[in-house]
Amino acid sequence: MRNTQEFIDFMIGAGVLSFGDFTAKSGRKTPYFVNTGNYKTGMHISILGEYYADLVAGSGEKFDALFGPAYKGITLVAAAAGALYRNHGVDKPFFFNRKEAKDHGEGGSLIGYIPKDGDRIAIIEDVVTAGTAVRESLALLKSAANVDVTALYVSVDRMERGTGERSTLDELRHEYGINVYPIITARDIINSFPEGDGRVAKMEEYLARYGAGL
Repeated sequence: MRNTQEFIDFMIGAGVLSFGDFTAKSGRKTPYFVNTGNYKTGMHISILGEYYADLVAGSGEKFDALFGPAYKGITLVAAAAGALYRNHGVDKPFFFNRKEAKDHGEGGSLIGYIPKDGDRIAIIEDVVTAGTAVRESLALLKSAANVDVTALYVSVDRMERGTGERSTLDELRHEYGINVYPIITARDIINSFPEGDGRVAKMEEYLARYGAGL
């Protein structure tokens, strides 16, 4: 697996990780922003898929299918599933959802693999902030079949509080029993810069204010 510094450099080079003054979806003012929508070339998605595949394979989790929530999760899950087979010899089905259910043709809101009772599902996401999208995915999957969502793989753990004192990812672990795996964390980003870099001070200040007991 490539190291965290290489992934951070990859994100910055793709314009996915940027620094400045931003407002997150949560309303929090943040000194850095992750926009996975900026992965937009064949090289980008191929490399990103390999990072996810390395993370999935390295976790040792047992699952029957990979799910990517629309919209960004669609390309992520396809790239991860392809790289998982190509680099690790693990061939697993994948599927994703429509934002609106289709009432003609094949119908329904799910495309690709159709989950069945007893399936173990792993979710491929980009960045989890408040966890709203993940909770929506859990409700959608449970409405399709009596599945067990066992793992969640994300590119960045922002290490922020969720609705309580726990981090959002810890809330998901505690509430739903999901094992959560990030490629990198906010702490990895901080540690990637030399001491005295202005970005470090701003990120440390942000985590001191919004971090989960860090």
